[in-house]
Amino acid sequence: MKKKFTLEIANPCSENFNKMIPNATGSFCNSCAKNVIDLSKKSNSEVAKFIAETKDTNICARLRVTQLDQEFEHNETSKINNLKYAAVAASILLASNVSGQEKTPIKTEINCPKPSHYLVGKVAQNNIVRQELLITVKGKLLEDITHKPFDRKMYPNLTLSINGSEKTFRINAKTGEFSIPVKVFKSDKTLIITITGDDYYLSKEIPFAIESVTNKVLQRDIIIAEGELTRIMIAGGLGINYK
Repeated sequence: MKKKFTLEIANPCSENFNKMIPNATGSFCNSCAKNVIDLSKKSNSEVAKFIAETKDTNICARLRVTQLDQEFEHNETSKINNLKYAAVAASILLASNVSGQEKTPIKTEINCPKPSHYLVGKVAQNNIVRQELLITVKGKLLEDITHKPFDRKMYPNLTLSINGSEKTFRINAKTGEFSIPVKVFKSDKTLIITITGDDYYLSKEIPFAIESVTNKVLQRDIIIAEGELTRIMIAGGLGINYK
């Protein structure tokens, strides 16, 4: 029988998960002396399996915020049903083996007609060359109302990548300053910035013009609203709402 459920964290915890003591299933919180299970990197089926195996247990967990909007389901089967399924499967396997031995192989001949016409000529190619440049983007990440760096206690370990750069670069928590190498094309009109923190995330486009680059350096502050940073992680006592 399938059981559907959703997850809930009614009272989110304010403790910093990254400062807890890591272990095999998550991290240990010294404040409440409990193990916090990290479900944020698990698939829906893995979460459902974990809940099925630990039901009626008081669990403190860390989740992606999006997991609170998802519906999970797991199958509950009794041992008797499992034995029935095993017996049926064995019967089907035995019958298929007997049937397979009785059948004789059938030869199949496939005739593929040869093409009678060929098209000869030059292949046209459109060679559009986009010139790629490596520049350095320098500036500060600032909050739009105060024009000051983001609160480092509320938004710890903020990092920045631009145009999908392979590495993310740490933003100076005190000054908001950053310096990051970026590959761009001369024809680009926007840059894609990605800001991540311990529990927050933002990806958006900002205007770009190659004329603003001087000596391969673009001086550009990134100013965003506090509400644009989406909380992606949440931790606390886990509630399970069955449907």
